[in-house]
Amino acid sequence: MVKYSQEPANAVKSAKARGSDLRVHFKNSREAAAAIHGKSLEKAKAYLEAVLDHKRAIPFTRYNGGVGRTSQAKNEGNPNGQARWPKKSCEFLLNLLKNAESNAELKGLDIDALYVSHVQVNQAPRGRRRTYRAHGRVNPYMSSPSHIELILSERSKNVVAEKEASRPRKPTKIQLARRLRSGTKSTASA
Repeated sequence: MVKYSQEPANAVKSAKARGSDLRVHFKNSREAAAAIHGKSLEKAKAYLEAVLDHKRAIPFTRYNGGVGRTSQAKNEGNPNGQARWPKKSCEFLLNLLKNAESNAELKGLDIDALYVSHVQVNQAPRGRRRTYRAHGRVNPYMSSPSHIELILSERSKNVVAEKEASRPRKPTKIQLARRLRSGTKSTASA
């Protein structure tokens, strides 16, 4: 059994999927995963497919050194305007979403009520290769693979909270001062 970094609050109403040592850039995958966190399953899949079609962009918030600016980033709520369209990361996340959806169907969960409750991307051990440079030198040429895990959970039904017993609100200091001031004026004029 594979260990996840976090267990769902209700294991019966959740489905998990995980990929280890995936040959996909860690930084791009982290930003793409952050973009789908909290979205419903259908919205997350539609969003990633729109990114693959260059209709929407993944905003880069943490690993944004050298990332170009685009007007699509402002539509995604990124104030600095930096975004990209990480094709390979989106494909891997889409595959994991489909895998988790299949796991949810197998458990008999309501697919329409699922949302991405947890998604995490960790760095995997780097792959070592070498590149040959001028004057007989050799430099490392390392890959940055990643581990990706996600949990889909069913949204709970909305529970209507009971109204509290109405009690008088405690006045603030400013309100008390105004009452005191207005009370002294009325007595002074009388």
